[in-house]
Amino acid sequence: MSAEALTGGIPLEELLRVLFFQAGFNTAVVVAGTAALGLAGGTVGTFLLLRRRALVSDALSHATLPGIAVAFLIGAALGLPGRSLPLLLAGAVVSGVLGLLTVQALARHTRLTEDSAIGAVLSVFFGLGIVLISYIQNLELAGQAGLKTFILGQTAAMARGEAIAIGLLAAGAAAAVALLFKEFRALAFDPGFAAVQGWPVARLDLALMGLATLVTVIGLQTVGLILVVALLIIPPAAARFWTDRLALMTWLAAGIGALSGWLGATLSALLPKMPAGAVIVLVAGFFFLLSFLFAPARGLAAAALRGLALRAGYAERAALVRLLAAEGGAPAPVLAAPLRLALAARGHLRGGRLTGRGRAAARRAERNRRLWERFLIDHPTLLPGQLRWGIDDIDEALPGDLVRLLEERDAQERNALARQAPAPGRLAS
Repeated sequence: MSAEALTGGIPLEELLRVLFFQAGFNTAVVVAGTAALGLAGGTVGTFLLLRRRALVSDALSHATLPGIAVAFLIGAALGLPGRSLPLLLAGAVVSGVLGLLTVQALARHTRLTEDSAIGAVLSVFFGLGIVLISYIQNLELAGQAGLKTFILGQTAAMARGEAIAIGLLAAGAAAAVALLFKEFRALAFDPGFAAVQGWPVARLDLALMGLATLVTVIGLQTVGLILVVALLIIPPAAARFWTDRLALMTWLAAGIGALSGWLGATLSALLPKMPAGAVIVLVAGFFFLLSFLFAPARGLAAAALRGLALRAGYAERAALVRLLAAEGGAPAPVLAAPLRLALAARGHLRGGRLTGRGRAAARRAERNRRLWERFLIDHPTLLPGQLRWGIDDIDEALPGDLVRLLEERDAQERNALARQAPAPGRLAS
């Protein structure tokens, strides 16, 4: 297969030139700025996801549209350049913050739930923005034709100065998260405890939403207000499949976001008919799908393999116990061929009978089962998380003194049952 076939018809040399910033200064700056935006989105989005504020970022992104339109009208009235990016982004910030405060006010001072408030603000602000942009389109003003690009983004039209500014702002947002990492961690996992400890929870929450606003606004030119929320949600959601550690999750989300921006902008530069925002989000979606299927911590394939291993381990231990009981006179079990082969491969079964190794394993399995059952009877609320009772070795899962206590209790119960049993040759009274 040729190199061009592997790259979808794109010459490999040209692909490498864009990927490694050798395709011209403007293209390199745009790709680097987009990668920085993805990095910032993944970093800030990690705490939005854990704080359960992902939908707030959606309302925030849609709420920026009226601000862009109003800022354009103000600039036109003052004789400023119609599509001055600083002016339009300033309007987006004001409108986005207003939308965010409206969501918080509705959730706090009315009976509306937060998701209802988000839906109301999102739809009303976005509808107002569409009306204002339609009104602007009917005016004879210079520059109004490009306002709709903020809805879906237009990376190719990004000027060098704009791309550098976006990259610097995105790097600043990521740096702010690094400086406030400890505070945001407490806010995400236990805001009640943080408040009791005297931490300014309300101000920390406001700072987090301010960073989300910053990422949203600087992403308008790149991916547009509809798709910018994807850079705040998809990278951390993908990273969550790989780890349970916050620091590692943050790094992974930042890396996935940066790769999504880098690769998406590269593909958009090579495929000019493809909108950059959509391509970036599709690349991020690919990373999410890859994580969902193959991540070792929470991926679908890994979960299926763990389930198969759990069922196979339980079946093997149960078969060993029944085979050991059959040597004492119990009915011989009928084992399926795959189970017999598995036991024989482990050296537990030979010629349909237990080996010495198999008997030792059967006795360990029986003891493990009895002690787990005794633990569940005596301590039903203390089962450690992430353990498979009856399968995992109880000596490794529980403290040694607790295991010895369970053995004593099990021995006492077995002795009591033995005393109650009738002697051989005698009928019970």
